[in-house]
Amino acid sequence: MYAFFYSISRVMAYLGGVTLTLLIVMTCLSIAGRSMNGLFGAGPITGDFELVEAGVAFAIFAFLPLCQITGSHATVDVFTQRLSPRTDRVLQMCIDLLFAAVLVVIAEQLFAGMQSKLRSGQTSFLIEFPVWWGYASCMIGAGISAVVSVYIAGMRVFSVIAGEDKLPQLQGADT
Repeated sequence: MYAFFYSISRVMAYLGGVTLTLLIVMTCLSIAGRSMNGLFGAGPITGDFELVEAGVAFAIFAFLPLCQITGSHATVDVFTQRLSPRTDRVLQMCIDLLFAAVLVVIAEQLFAGMQSKLRSGQTSFLIEFPVWWGYASCMIGAGISAVVSVYIAGMRVFSVIAGEDKLPQLQGADT
């Protein structure tokens, strides 16, 4: 199961990376177009801010599953380094249960927001693409993040019950 979720998480991270790369290229071209100020018919890319807004939101949600499954979120383990393995497992379980709950709520609220934008027919100002498209793209990452997070939380509960780690060691800040 871990390999399956890890593979999906990596694919999402790659999609997020490709999205960010395309946004960077588009932003550079738009800035270059502004600098040329109409020279040779060049100009800024219309709606570049709208595309960056939707694209960065997608990228953030695309990276969340990989961060969750590898334990690569920012951690401060100054106080937890000296805890016993059992206490550390219990603490990690509590954190992952809370994180799973938060990601499920975020996905649920994002879905509700997407439905609202879909019903209202709201479009972006300049290029007039439906605003719900951005919400829908984020829903993919948020949904996968929620599912991966629930899986990780479940495995942490199982690890506490079994008394041994059932997931690979967290990467944390040391790697």
